Amino acid sequence: MARELHSTNSDGEARKSIVLHWLSKLYVQVIIGVLIGTTIGYFEPQIAVAMKPLGDVFIRAIKAIVTPIIFLTIVVGIATIGDMRKVASIGVKAIIYFEVASTIALLIGLAVGNIWPVGRGINADPATLDAGAVSTFVQKSHDVTLVDFFINIIPQTFLSPFVSGEILPVLFVAVLFGLALCKIGDKAKPLISLLETASYALFGMVNIIMRFAPLGAAGAMAFTIGKYGLGSLLELGQLVLAVYVVSILFVVIVLGAFLRIAGFSLWKVLSYFKDEILVVFAATSAETMIPRSMAKLEHLGVRKEVIGLVMPTGFSFNMDGTAIYMTMATLFIAHATNTELTLWHQLTILLIMLFTSKGAAGVTGGGFIALAATLPSIGVLPVAGLALLVGVDRFMAEIRAATNLTSNIIATLVVGRWVGAIDNERAQSILDCGEMPDEKQRAETVPIGTPQRAGTY
Repeated sequence: MARELHSTNSDGEARKSIVLHWLSKLYVQVIIGVLIGTTIGYFEPQIAVAMKPLGDVFIRAIKAIVTPIIFLTIVVGIATIGDMRKVASIGVKAIIYFEVASTIALLIGLAVGNIWPVGRGINADPATLDAGAVSTFVQKSHDVTLVDFFINIIPQTFLSPFVSGEILPVLFVAVLFGLALCKIGDKAKPLISLLETASYALFGMVNIIMRFAPLGAAGAMAFTIGKYGLGSLLELGQLVLAVYVVSILFVVIVLGAFLRIAGFSLWKVLSYFKDEILVVFAATSAETMIPRSMAKLEHLGVRKEVIGLVMPTGFSFNMDGTAIYMTMATLFIAHATNTELTLWHQLTILLIMLFTSKGAAGVTGGGFIALAATLPSIGVLPVAGLALLVGVDRFMAEIRAATNLTSNIIATLVVGRWVGAIDNERAQSILDCGEMPDEKQRAETVPIGTPQRAGTY
């Protein structure tokens, strides 16, 4: 009898241990948060809308330390590499990769939009659409020109990009500062050491904030469902489904092929970064996971200078999720308003979107704003057609953000392998066993690329 009781207690403890083990995983907590948020949004929309601050606070907390982390990562990476030609090589190869990936994303969106004519049969009359619903986005699109985009890369003061939170000006300042430290030589070592210590502290802050990711995910998802309802999703569900399907296929087929060429398994990479992808999907903000993704890339063995240059730049020049959305949404508006687009029109769309998909980077609602900038340039599509997307854009923002993050993680791995700045043996070992850096490791990892580790690569 005593043995049976002991056996029962042991089984109960084992089951409890298994449950606690799974509940301790961040991605499980985020999934639970998303499910709770969706349930509240569906049954109690008023309460759900009031939960919006949970998501906003989480996103703000992460974004508050994104620019300092990017700055420190780039400065330390460049200062320790000591070779400006290597820095230039990384930058050029990253831009080449970005343009190839973005062009493929746009082409796939156009191809699928023609094969799968989502929107045909709606027969919307542009004259009856609510142009006022999109007037704010159209105005913002006029405010962000391509010339302004490049001019704004150069900040007005050294500190202004840290206040505004704009990534490209931070990148500009960090590259100059890192190159200056290279010129100084040995005298810069104490400052570099201090900057490294500061980066450890900031990554420690990220770990603390990430404990609240499930709450942020619950709040963001509850607001989305409560505010826009499942009704609007069902009405234009075919477009939403098409964007999701194409985005997933792009990741699996195109990005998967890039990873295979670089010698990595897509599934192992996605498994390693599943926490970050799920949080971004729920919060619809890819920037929130830049710091944590950079830390995990460094843990894999990617050198700091590659991470610092490729990841931040990618969130302006490698928005593959946004590119897919823009082409498919454009063709949706054409089909819905019975507007005929010739091959020349579609080639024009492709060329324009190669620029407009980058011109609105970093702006809230950037994908929608970039689309608003594109339609008038084509000349044959009614801008008022954007009103058809207002109700469901928020649902597509989730897959856009997740695809953008995934594509830039993969870009960093591919470029790192291309320039020989990754410890392949270490990366494969970690991906094979699914080893995750614990909180202490994330906060205290010796930066890849520092002199004391350089000899191991």
